[in-house]
Amino acid sequence: MNAKVASVIMLLVFFAVMIAVGFITRKRAASVDGFVLGGRTAGPWITAFAFGTSYFSAVIFVGYAGQFGWNFGLSSTWAGLGNAFIGSLLAWNILGRRTRIMTQHIDAKTMPDFFGKRFDSVPMKVVASVIVFIFLIPYTSSLYNGLSSLFGLVFHMPYWVVIVMMAALTGIYVIFGGYMATAINDFIQGIIMLFGICAVIGSVLSANGGLLAATQALSAVEAKGWAGGAFTSFLGPDPLALLFVVLLTSLGTWGLPQMVNKFYAIKSEDDIQKGTIISTLFAIVVAGGCYFLGGFGRLYADKIMYQKNGVTPLFDTIVPAMLATLPALVIAVVIVLVLSASMSTLSSLVLTSSSTFTLDVIEPLSKNKMGEKKKVSIMRVFIVFFIVISAYIAIIKDAHPEITFIAQMMGVSWGALAGSFLAPFLYGLYWKGTSRAACYVSFAFGCGLMIIQMWVSLGGVDISGWAPVCRYLFASSVRSGVIAMVGGLVIVPVVSMFTKKQDSAQLDKLFSCYEEKRRRLLLPRKRLWTDWSSPKLFCCKSGAVVIYFPRCTECSVLNVFA
Repeated sequence: MNAKVASVIMLLVFFAVMIAVGFITRKRAASVDGFVLGGRTAGPWITAFAFGTSYFSAVIFVGYAGQFGWNFGLSSTWAGLGNAFIGSLLAWNILGRRTRIMTQHIDAKTMPDFFGKRFDSVPMKVVASVIVFIFLIPYTSSLYNGLSSLFGLVFHMPYWVVIVMMAALTGIYVIFGGYMATAINDFIQGIIMLFGICAVIGSVLSANGGLLAATQALSAVEAKGWAGGAFTSFLGPDPLALLFVVLLTSLGTWGLPQMVNKFYAIKSEDDIQKGTIISTLFAIVVAGGCYFLGGFGRLYADKIMYQKNGVTPLFDTIVPAMLATLPALVIAVVIVLVLSASMSTLSSLVLTSSSTFTLDVIEPLSKNKMGEKKKVSIMRVFIVFFIVISAYIAIIKDAHPEITFIAQMMGVSWGALAGSFLAPFLYGLYWKGTSRAACYVSFAFGCGLMIIQMWVSLGGVDISGWAPVCRYLFASSVRSGVIAMVGGLVIVPVVSMFTKKQDSAQLDKLFSCYEEKRRRLLLPRKRLWTDWSSPKLFCCKSGAVVIYFPRCTECSVLNVFA
């Protein structure tokens, strides 16, 4: 069986499963809460895999793995480990529980909705929605990067055909099934990614004589200022640049709407604890594996394509060059792996974009009250809109590489979103003293800094006369993106100290949701009350006793609330 036949068979099975899940889950997407959050009933495995697959797309597997592996060698694996322990483990531990409790307490369904209700400000919700709308579309378009080179290994089809196929399939199951279709398909796609990356790493190392032989060959590659061993050293040839990469790709998830949204939908606090472990292990394998694989990219220096200067490689061609000589079955697995990674992230982004724009912009501006069915219908329309726009931008970018504006917008999207939202969201969960003014300043700082970065990258701003540290920071959107995030963490508390605070009674009411105490009791199964109009005691299938408070949304099967 050749690679083309194997790939076609696996893709047909893959497509059939994705569409089937969308149809099966369509009944759970009838309401806004069901369509956007799956009714807040997602378990730990579903949520953890949804978080991981939204995190890691083809951009990481093809683009980042190739680029950072080429620049840093095996030390690029630190980026994958940073994604696991900072972007997953710490994110779940620090944000998971508080996000779930407060968003349920104030009935927030999106990140802008959280800002609007947490800080009692409709204008803030609208501003945050506009930022999401502007910067998520180019970010969504970047997900198609790398697909053309990989599909070209087997099918030799036009790039636009691949984009249309991926966009159409993603749109079908998201439109029908909403969040639960996305989450269940993410789980399936995550399993493919886990097994796929392990198979690819094993095959590439085997093709280079095994781990020891491949590492020895890589250690002989020279780098500037190194006689050898630069790309197998502990921190690589440029530790400071590597640190910026780790921080941007790891800390950035804390402020991305499509990532934080996963904590809104998880079923219970116990599920958060389980999900933390699952998500971290998933990230170690997938992210760590991708960057580790990319670290061997320089062994294929004679097989990749270069820019016009003949020195700088086209980074998206590195990983495909590594895969070109692998067995047909492995190539087929890689095709499905990369498609899975891209579709899982695409589905998460378009669902976030459509729900945010509908609930946080269209609904507040609507003169008439909108019903549940109408809001869901509008969200479905906007899903189609966002998918079409992102696909069109990706096709234009490929057909006209001279249009550098699109590429630069993609580069600054991550930094702008995370730089704007990370600090206001984090402090908003933990600190009553966070002010509205501080959030607005963070929004302006994050977006403003990354817009400057875009103009610098386009050559519209001459930075030759700037201070050396400024020239260094604006030489790359990776560095300026980190400054946007870290700067926000400093700006918000400083500005909050000198600006007007919210009403203390209102804040006490908001933060009262964290004061619920939990304990567990195991008693014989027996329903003691059926009248739910006041706090009652009843037993669940597990045999646990639950005290149900009608005003409390924290009730779940293993908890007793006092």
